[in-house]
Amino acid sequence: MKNRISNKEGSNEWKLTKNQFPASSFQRLIALIIVTALQNIASAQTLEQYINTAQQNNPEIQAYNLRYNIAEEKVNEVDWIPNTELSAGYFVSEPETRTGAQRARFSARQMLPWFGTITARENYASSMADAEFVEIAIAKRKLALAVSQSYYSLYEIRAEQSVLDENIQLLKTYERLALNSIEVGKATAVDVLRLQIRQNELQQQKEVLEEAYLGEQAAFNKLLHQEGAKMITVLEELLLPEEDIAYAVDVLSLHPELLKYDKLYESITQSELLNQAEQNPMIGIGVDYVPVSERPDMNFSDNGKDIFMPMLSVSIPIFNKQYDSKSKQNELRQLEIAAQKDNRLNVLESAFAKAISQRNQARIKFNTQQKNLKQAQSAEEILIKNYETGTIDFNDILDIQELQLKFQINQIKAITIYYRQSAVVNYLIIQ
Repeated sequence: MKNRISNKEGSNEWKLTKNQFPASSFQRLIALIIVTALQNIASAQTLEQYINTAQQNNPEIQAYNLRYNIAEEKVNEVDWIPNTELSAGYFVSEPETRTGAQRARFSARQMLPWFGTITARENYASSMADAEFVEIAIAKRKLALAVSQSYYSLYEIRAEQSVLDENIQLLKTYERLALNSIEVGKATAVDVLRLQIRQNELQQQKEVLEEAYLGEQAAFNKLLHQEGAKMITVLEELLLPEEDIAYAVDVLSLHPELLKYDKLYESITQSELLNQAEQNPMIGIGVDYVPVSERPDMNFSDNGKDIFMPMLSVSIPIFNKQYDSKSKQNELRQLEIAAQKDNRLNVLESAFAKAISQRNQARIKFNTQQKNLKQAQSAEEILIKNYETGTIDFNDILDIQELQLKFQINQIKAITIYYRQSAVVNYLIIQ
């Protein structure tokens, strides 16, 4: 089967928006997707469908989406002003004034934040929501990587089982040759028994792999959040691409794990702007109303005139040590986040270099095993030709068969390592 698996993670649902990245980076992404798609369109869709299913069903991602929705709702929460203060009082002993006795007092007051304070709150809440959005992208990337790794494990097991089947059939052919050789005195019963023992060993390995496949299949279904042991379709064969795609040195700078720190840094910047806004005075407006009783023994124009008094107040934070402390904390937190980002960048660069190295190693191992396998097949052909002349050695047949199986298994492992490390590379660089 000549199809090649694709490792692109092309689901728009878990990408960050395109306008967050430079045009050159986006162009590299498009080129990568086109090249990978040409390698194996049909199989790519299969793996991508599994990834999409996992991302749609995964409870962790659903939790992150809910956290993002909560963070977005907080933008509405911060759009508030202090409660309106209403008060009422009744004079038990009515004070007499020139215009009459005061019977009660009613007051209404409203404090208003300084200009721009509410906007600063909204900007801060919005920046926190942006940070939560990046967490969704990271979670989806990690899940896509886990699904890909498990998928390649399933492929490895099935490919090894297929190779074992081929070798068991080959040994059965040799067994028939040995039985025919016994009739003409060119082989012994021991040769036949050794061939049968070898078949039993390969059958055991195949059955052990079947159990391993069932366990990995269950783990794969859990990644997809699917109940039961649903059958998983994997490729029959993976082929290495002719050449690897080269990546720019700064390709990791746009990774969501690093963008998360940028968003957190920005949220602290907005927190400081809010802190500065909250240091401004608050303005209060209000009104007092006092009903006045008429004086019955007097007759003048203002007799019994109620008192209506508009009021303006200012709340000044004179003792603002708490704001100075918060500013210092914000400064330290920004330094902390910058250090964390540098450390995370080092970790990602190390992981990227290691993945590229191991992928290159896998290609070297694959090519070496391919050469060894061809030579082992040539040796096998020589032994079969010797059988026609009556000089076959079944000990040599078993040795060559064992070498061929070893080389085939090593090839499968090299291919699997290559694609697993490619999945790691894609996790790190696909935008």
